[in-house]
Amino acid sequence: MITGETGCGKELVARALHGLSARRDKPMVTVNCGAIPENLVETALFGHEKGAFTGAYEVHHGYFERAEKGTLFLDEIDSLPLSAQAKLLRVIQEGEYERVGGKRHLRSDVRIIAASNREIVAMVDAGHFRRDLFYRLNVVPIAIPPLRERPEDIDALITHIIRKLAQRYATAEKTLVQAARLKALSYAWPGNIREMENVLERAFIFAADARITDIDVPVTTPSESLPAWRTRKQQAAKQAEVETLTRALRVSRGNVDQIATQMGITPRAVRMKLKAQGLRAADYR
Repeated sequence: MITGETGCGKELVARALHGLSARRDKPMVTVNCGAIPENLVETALFGHEKGAFTGAYEVHHGYFERAEKGTLFLDEIDSLPLSAQAKLLRVIQEGEYERVGGKRHLRSDVRIIAASNREIVAMVDAGHFRRDLFYRLNVVPIAIPPLRERPEDIDALITHIIRKLAQRYATAEKTLVQAARLKALSYAWPGNIREMENVLERAFIFAADARITDIDVPVTTPSESLPAWRTRKQQAAKQAEVETLTRALRVSRGNVDQIATQMGITPRAVRMKLKAQGLRAADYR
């Protein structure tokens, strides 16, 4: 389960996971759940048989079938209606499904990566997202911090994006002058990397020569300083580590050796992390 604000690169992370996995030679199918009409969700995911309903003139292979042996990326998973969530949960648990209008079970062997840009835990608490489905999807949670919490990445991203723009427009690379670069570093980027790409593309197109002298973003106030961003990033990293360790303690019932094996570190390193975060393994046994 990948969570993060709009434009922070959730699909990029999903593609990296697929590309680094043993399934990389099989298809990765991306589904924008928010773009599927509610009455077509089941057909889109699981397919339908010929004659299943009016207009079903041939067999339709759903996303699960197309992603067989590969990866199914369910973006905006929070947009699925509750009825579709129940059917998705059954597929995940049982490893099989039926096409709409079908009478035989089809086996499913896919890796599911889900993503949401909303506070999905709050949606679970409000009854808008099934708790049991959330637990099934949230086995390996990946929270992508917004760009404003990782300002050290901005400079490298600017260089990478400008290089891509030069390739796209088949022209020489351009340089963002220091004043414009500092402006980018001080901006909070509420639209994250997607906003940065749009702003830099506009500046790239309208630059009179090989120097990009300005970018079209508001000048931020001194209160939005880099040290403040770094502090927020450190706080977010600490919170993420506490949540990860707490979850591991619950699952392992306080077994430090088991946690160390899962994390790929030594038991001593786990104990040091627990001590640093004020956690006791004995409290979970």
